[in-house]
Amino acid sequence: MSETDYYKILGVNKKSSDSDIKKAYRKLAMKYHPDHTEGNKAAEEKFKQISEAYAVLSDKEKRQQYDTFGSTGFHQRYSQEDIFKNFNFGDILKEFGFSGGGGGCKSGKRGGGFSFGGRSPFGAGAGSQAQVKGSDLIYELPLTLQEVAKGTSKTITYQNQGRNENITVKIPKGMINGKKLRLAGKGSPSPYGGPAGDLYIQAKIIADPVFNNKGNDLYQLREIRLTEAILGTTLAVPTIEGKSLNLKVPPGTKPKTKMRLGGHGLPQIKGNATGDLYVNIDIKIPKTLTPEQEDLIKKLADTGL
Repeated sequence: MSETDYYKILGVNKKSSDSDIKKAYRKLAMKYHPDHTEGNKAAEEKFKQISEAYAVLSDKEKRQQYDTFGSTGFHQRYSQEDIFKNFNFGDILKEFGFSGGGGGCKSGKRGGGFSFGGRSPFGAGAGSQAQVKGSDLIYELPLTLQEVAKGTSKTITYQNQGRNENITVKIPKGMINGKKLRLAGKGSPSPYGGPAGDLYIQAKIIADPVFNNKGNDLYQLREIRLTEAILGTTLAVPTIEGKSLNLKVPPGTKPKTKMRLGGHGLPQIKGNATGDLYVNIDIKIPKTLTPEQEDLIKKLADTGL
């Protein structure tokens, strides 16, 4: 997980005064407050980030701890709830001129969260507890093609707010690159008392010495001799399931010929469909010949071959 630079988030530096930090937050809050950016998820995420930064840097003790120990050390000492403890968000926004429902924001401390008598700056209804979801996390999980084909179970360790979290995950068949597995509520906690974010497990396929994949289709490169290309041959082709299939290569096969073995690719993550296995044929042309081979080739050339 990357370091969190609260100063950079607010556009200030370590020498900035409390007044400078407050002004910077006010400017950004006016820009990204959900009253001004309703429905914009990116702006909502930005508003959460600047609010967390301000909650730390506006508190002398927390700011000193952050400056002393850095982002990682700070988050090992402070949970998300600790960061917003005693941070009266509603009064701060009221001071900045935000109001809702004709009445101004009325906040009440509720641990790390807050509530509003009027319109919540995050779009919650009147008088409701702010239900801003915590940030989602993405964990990139290396998987072999064999694990993708059969499914597997993995115990992973990931960082969440500076702390290590361990979880055992059942990986379904077909988790190819780009596919994600959602674990609800396993992401970052909400800084405002709402639900936690989600954890997304994203597959990263490990290079395989035999197979390559494009989506759910598998590809295998096989090299045959020149005589086999001319006369034809039969290849024993391994599959991802650990079987061996006989593939007949017809006489006169050209280089870069692609032959299909239907249904022997990777399974789809949903449903019963399966990709195909393609065998790419390459022809081995010798760089040097024995005298006997050279003589035979010349005789073949004389026949017009």
